[in-house]
Amino acid sequence: MTHPFAGVSVLDLTQIYNGPYATFLLAQAGADVIKIEPPGGEHLRRRQGASGAAMPFAMLNANKRTMTLNLKCGEGRALLLQLVAAADVLVENFAPGAMDRLDLSEATLREANPRLVYASGSGYGRSGPYRDYPAMDLTVQAMAGVIDTTGYNDAPPVKAGPAVADFLAGVHLFGAIAAALYERERTGKGRTVEVSMMEAVYPTLASGLGLFYGSDGKDVPRTGNRHTGLSLCPYNVYPVSDGYVAIITNNDQHWRWLVEALEARRLLDNPRFASVGERCSHMDEVDGEIAALTRHYTKAQLFGLLIGARVPCAPVRTLTEVVNDPHLHERGALRWIDHPEYGRIVVNTSAIRFDGPDGAVEYQPSRPLGADTERILAERLGLDDDRIEALRRQHVV
Repeated sequence: MTHPFAGVSVLDLTQIYNGPYATFLLAQAGADVIKIEPPGGEHLRRRQGASGAAMPFAMLNANKRTMTLNLKCGEGRALLLQLVAAADVLVENFAPGAMDRLDLSEATLREANPRLVYASGSGYGRSGPYRDYPAMDLTVQAMAGVIDTTGYNDAPPVKAGPAVADFLAGVHLFGAIAAALYERERTGKGRTVEVSMMEAVYPTLASGLGLFYGSDGKDVPRTGNRHTGLSLCPYNVYPVSDGYVAIITNNDQHWRWLVEALEARRLLDNPRFASVGERCSHMDEVDGEIAALTRHYTKAQLFGLLIGARVPCAPVRTLTEVVNDPHLHERGALRWIDHPEYGRIVVNTSAIRFDGPDGAVEYQPSRPLGADTERILAERLGLDDDRIEALRRQHVV
């Protein structure tokens, strides 16, 4: 066993971002992940619209084998249950109740394999009044308060740019599966785990919640690029001659280093700026003073100056800059590949690092739809070519 999850067999019924990221992390940790898609492929594989809209499929489905299986027919369900009998984990992120409607309830899966770890991801959970609401990243951001706390107070709220709800839930689902597998090693029993996207997002509101409780439960304003809890200053995105630089001062020492680096020691003598609390009470004035100083630098100049002075900061970079980031490429977190379906693209590996010479699995690009169907059915279920061809004719696979 050269990888943490080597020898662990995962049946992956997930789609779009949430579930596929959890199973991507499992695959990157060495698990044998079999992605089971409907005959037409999962939604993300078929996504259209802007050029490259389906490319994220390649990001999230590397190192997985893929097969098609029609779970809406009895033969397809029977084949899945045969696969379940020899699997360690089954992961799905269908709407709550969908597995029951497919006659693949938790009880049915558990009957096929009492040791199975059954993992379910959804927008709002498998119970509660919101259970059946349609849940996508946008709607969960709206329901969870992310959109209301994002943007400027004098403008409409905006969603977070990244798909934060999907990916936060995916990380939590990976963690839940790992915990359940660890428990099974000790008890021999499988467990059902679930993760709600809304519940995974809630802790990210921590700064805003601090302001909420400090305001006796009143609605809090959107703060733009300022600290969501309005408890740190300077904390903003400041203009430079060729863009913007983000600067944060967590304490008075950071403030001192900042103004000294900007050759503005006079600001240290201003009683309105003497402490974090005072600066937070005069944010507009502080931001105006800092912006007047930063605009005379380029991004590279200001970043180099402030990093040298130990001031926490970073240039606001474009996606083009991030995709080509030398740090991420040197660490192997990003790499260029020639994908058989999507051409020359940059793909990511897992953010979880395991030390040792065999810590990282060999990267295998995502596979074409159903590419491994025959091999999996032969290897896992012992079906011969004639039987597999019959299943094709019946549109089971």
